Amino acid sequence: MTTPHPPGRPDAWTAASLGLLAVLAVLLFLPLLGGPTPSPWLVASLLLVRIGVQVMRARSNAALRRPASWALDLILVGLLFWVLATPPAA
Repeated sequence: MTTPHPPGRPDAWTAASLGLLAVLAVLLFLPLLGGPTPSPWLVASLLLVRIGVQVMRARSNAALRRPASWALDLILVGLLFWVLATPPAA
């Protein structure tokens, strides 16, 4: 059983998930503002960490178990890794 948290404040796993989403949003929005393009390895790694956080959240709350969402995230991460592993055509 988890310890109750104050109403109106998210628990630690939810805050971590939102924080990861905010970091990803900033990283992906920077090129639109003329900033540097983030490393695809960094983006894929952050997505993998976020999937781990989602699984940990689901362990404490059965309503958060969404395997279809996790599968979509894993497909996106797999595509990122596939693109990174495929050498560019000469």
